[in-house]
Amino acid sequence: MPLNSTRRAAALSGALALALGVSACGSSDSDAGSDETGTEIDCAPYEAFGDLDGTTVTVYTSITAPEDEPHIASYKPFENCTGVTIKYEGSKEFEAQLPVRVQGGNAPDIAYLPQPGLLQTMVATGKVVAPPQEVEDNVDANMPDFKEYGTVDGTFYAAPLGANVKSFVWYSPQMFADGGYEIPTTWDELMSLTQQIASDNPDSKPWCAGIESGDATGWPATDWIEDVMLRTAGAETYDKWVNHEIPFNDASVAEALNEVGKILKNPDYVNGGYGDVKTIATTSFQDAGLPVLDGSCYMHRQASFYAANWPEGTNVAEDGDVWAFYLPAMTAEEHPVLGGGEFVAAFADRPEVKAFQTYLSSVEWADERARTCGSGGCVTANKNADASLLENPVDKLSAEQLTDPNATFRFDASDLMPGAVGAGTFWKGMTDWIIGQDDQTTLDYIEKSWPKS
Repeated sequence: MPLNSTRRAAALSGALALALGVSACGSSDSDAGSDETGTEIDCAPYEAFGDLDGTTVTVYTSITAPEDEPHIASYKPFENCTGVTIKYEGSKEFEAQLPVRVQGGNAPDIAYLPQPGLLQTMVATGKVVAPPQEVEDNVDANMPDFKEYGTVDGTFYAAPLGANVKSFVWYSPQMFADGGYEIPTTWDELMSLTQQIASDNPDSKPWCAGIESGDATGWPATDWIEDVMLRTAGAETYDKWVNHEIPFNDASVAEALNEVGKILKNPDYVNGGYGDVKTIATTSFQDAGLPVLDGSCYMHRQASFYAANWPEGTNVAEDGDVWAFYLPAMTAEEHPVLGGGEFVAAFADRPEVKAFQTYLSSVEWADERARTCGSGGCVTANKNADASLLENPVDKLSAEQLTDPNATFRFDASDLMPGAVGAGTFWKGMTDWIIGQDDQTTLDYIEKSWPKS
């Protein structure tokens, strides 16, 4: 879809001209460029940022290949029009290394924090710089439902960036059709389907899974617990769990863990294409779902962003090689949705950093992210983004889930918990659980790690 230069000029000059306290220059035909897709850009509004030519902004994130490519492509209008170079660095050791870098005086200019709990930890260092007012104004206008997750002790620090839906099960439509299997609409139907697949297919497994992710190993297993907690305990109890108003080893959490264990710790149900239950701990989350393509497994629970991990040429569509269905609730009437996202935190307040923050919080960036997306995983938290630009069917499906008025949305629990738990003992505890640790020991271990204050 061609970019509406008039709309872009009005929106950007209104929101961005204030970023550095200067007025936007008038539009000029000579101030034109093009983005990654060849769409014409009106660069005049970017002049509001002042003279930024030759400057650099460093970005550090947990988003690695192949999911990093759409992000990098979405920066091109900003780079082309301002002369700023965005230096992108993705790392699988992000959660462990960011605190080390910040404390060691080697902080990036910008970090994409996938956990609000990690934001709290970073704010406690005194190194996070609050964004300019223009960023907060953009969030108030475009992403109000996510603002609280970027706020610490009443102060707004980090604008939402991407958003994802985690309550999905990936599968092969052709394999389901060949087996005569229907998409389950309740949890009991899902468990019955699992047993039926296991009975019908002795040479494959109903499920495949993988939780290896470098220093972040274990996080996919926490997503399982969170999704099931929303279903077995409900949103109100889920919120109490997140806020430690009930202990981590509460009976409601034990029930959810037991329910997940009926799948992930059942050797008849996992781990298709890789081996026994313990191989889940050593299988990377990027590779975990690939056996769906060769029939080694039938289902893989993973977030919408997994669309970017299928091999090039895979047809991701309702009638394609792979597709996703909603992880069912206990009843067909309920519709809990687990989601996550990233938040933009700054560790520097140079003009070019403020300018880039403002761009990332704008409708223009959200639209550019969709326009350059390609393989999927490009839904943002921006409710005013142009949804028609989302070409990937999984992104469209995710946007529908996020905007469904009947959905009960909750943010990823481990991301909201204190960093020592959510990005620490919860990950490790679930890894130990997969390789043989019992339920009670796992829950007690995580509970004991909860900060006392």
